[in-house]
Amino acid sequence: MSDWIRVCATAELLPGEMRVVWAGDMPIVVFNHDGDFHALEDRCSHEDYELSAGTFDADEGTIECVLHGARFDVRDGRPLCPPAYTPVRRFATRVEDGAVWVQAD
Repeated sequence: MSDWIRVCATAELLPGEMRVVWAGDMPIVVFNHDGDFHALEDRCSHEDYELSAGTFDADEGTIECVLHGARFDVRDGRPLCPPAYTPVRRFATRVEDGAVWVQAD
């Protein structure tokens, strides 16, 4: 069974912003991309480094890892350039009663 974790109120995560939440010992970074919420494991698939330390390009919908420059699509976690070739784990999100929720399984 999956658990839903409350991230924040929708007004607390504006378009172009991101926030990290924890599901046990796993960090999850949540993005507001033009009013749509997306969640990825906060780990670069190339070098196991925190993606949230990188730059979220809200216009492109990408996050760039500061360690080696790998970029990922925040909507589905797919890698967009080397050195990453493996997608980042993606989590379902929902908005309910004015709050953003992430499904941690």
